[in-house]
Amino acid sequence: MTADAERPSRQGQAAYGEYAAECAGHTARLARVDWTRWSVILLKPDCLVRGLVEPVLTRIATEVEIVARETITVTQAQIFAHYDDLLETPQRFTPVDVAADLRRRYVGNRVVVALGHGAPAGPGRKDTPARLRTMLGHYDPARAHAGSIRGDFGVDNLTKARSEKRLIDNLIHTSDDPDAARRDFVIWFGVDRTDLLFNPHQ
Repeated sequence: MTADAERPSRQGQAAYGEYAAECAGHTARLARVDWTRWSVILLKPDCLVRGLVEPVLTRIATEVEIVARETITVTQAQIFAHYDDLLETPQRFTPVDVAADLRRRYVGNRVVVALGHGAPAGPGRKDTPARLRTMLGHYDPARAHAGSIRGDFGVDNLTKARSEKRLIDNLIHTSDDPDAARRDFVIWFGVDRTDLLFNPHQ
């Protein structure tokens, strides 16, 4: 592997390393959170450009309580930490320059981040991250089922995106699982916002 091929991976690891270090003094408090009931919702730049923030969040709010929402301007550290898995294996996205496309699409642009709190998992009911992921549909909107967020609102497709050497526009990310919810919270809200997790109904 060349030095150039290794660089995006190091960038992603370094970016998340900054957030992991920030967590060090808050480990005990973060460990007290029942992350099975939480998900971080990221409405991507294409969602904002198309004016779909309210319709998408309204759909999400049928499954969780939206405890907080903010419009923020994305930094490189945030987006590289968030997508460090893409940066670690950029060859999966050939011919896309993953690092460059993440900078182009996100850095200096606005996104909406929201924090969702759901009912406990139980017999016949998945945890909150899993329930929201089901609502999204396939990552390629062209393959997402009708009734899902990407199936109903998405207009892009993977074939077109690859032909234009870019990542796909698919409107929304929600936390993959409880561990990812913790990680996403640190990246997008920060460890100094843990009050949101302990007083969700205030």
